[in-house]
Amino acid sequence: MNTVKTAPPGKTLLIVEDDILPAMALRDALQDAGYKVLDLTGRHQDGLAAAKESGPDLALVNIELQGRDDGIVLAAELKAMGIPTLFISGQVGRARSANTVAIASLPKPYSVDDMVKAVDFLLARLAGGETLHPPARLEVFDHTSGGVLPDAA
Repeated sequence: MNTVKTAPPGKTLLIVEDDILPAMALRDALQDAGYKVLDLTGRHQDGLAAAKESGPDLALVNIELQGRDDGIVLAAELKAMGIPTLFISGQVGRARSANTVAIASLPKPYSVDDMVKAVDFLLARLAGGETLHPPARLEVFDHTSGGVLPDAA
């Protein structure tokens, strides 16, 4: 993996993913890129508690979480707290239908390099930057029209 340290200083991420091995690989790649990653969790309440305690800059949330937990519900609660969410799920239709509670979606399977690029792009965009290009499969949701931005689909 050729991930370069690209993270803006002090940016913190929350990963809520029910499959621990991909979550660990994702955490390691994002830390190698310079991000601070909170403790991994696969449950709604644990993710919400971590968000309340640490106020991450971006949450990466799977739609299907441990037990009967739903990442879309979590994303709505995070949005109410001012924390943007990137869906990291193979459930593309559900992610698109929930585009009002998340800022983007990167469907599974994804490479950790693409995820680092997606996080870099989204955090730069949230800060007002438009110079980075998103990875090809990243869908950025346009909250002004309720759809997917054409240049990021």
